[in-house]
Amino acid sequence: MITYTLTRSKRKTVAIHIRDGSVEVRAPLRTPKRDIDRFVMSKEQWIAAKLLQSRERAQQREAFRRTCGDAVPAQRAEFMNAAKSHIPLRVAHFAEKMGAAPAAVKINRAKARWGSCSAKKNLNFSWRLMMADDDVIDYVVVHELAHLKEMSHSPRFWAIVEGVLPDYRARQSRLRALQRRLSCEDWG
Repeated sequence: MITYTLTRSKRKTVAIHIRDGSVEVRAPLRTPKRDIDRFVMSKEQWIAAKLLQSRERAQQREAFRRTCGDAVPAQRAEFMNAAKSHIPLRVAHFAEKMGAAPAAVKINRAKARWGSCSAKKNLNFSWRLMMADDDVIDYVVVHELAHLKEMSHSPRFWAIVEGVLPDYRARQSRLRALQRRLSCEDWG
C-alpha cells in the first residue's frame, strides 16, 4: 500500500497530488477510507511514475544549485537589465515591419508567461526571455505584436505570425524546450 496523507474537505471527487516526493490524497468528507484506499491502489503505477519524476526534478534542482550556487540572484539582475535594453529594441524593429504600435513595452518578473499583450496595447515580457536565443526572443516579440492585430490565437493570428516568421513553429518548439529546462533548474 502506498503511504499518503489524507485531506478531507467539501469536495465532490477524490484527487491525488504529488508534491516534493510525497503523496497527498484529497477526498470528500464522507468518502469511506476503504474507497479512498481502493482508489489509491488503482492509481499505483501513475503514482510511482509521478514520484519518480518528482525525485528526478529534485535531483536536477539540487545539481543546478550546486553548479550555480549564489550566482543565480546576480544572474537574474543581469538578465533583467539586459531585457530592459534588448527587448524594446526588438519590439521596435518588428513593430515597424508589422505596422504595429504598442502603447508601452514593459519587462516583468512573470514566471508563467514569456510575454503578454493587454487590451490597452501594452506589451509585457518576462526577464527570463533573455535566457533564450535571439531568434526565440524574436518569436515571442512577434507573437505579442501579432496580438495587437488579433487578440485570439485564431488562424488569422497565426497567419500574421507566419507572415513575419515562416519558421515560427521551430522557434516555438525551442521556447517550449527552454521552459521545460528552466522548470527543472528552479529559475523562480
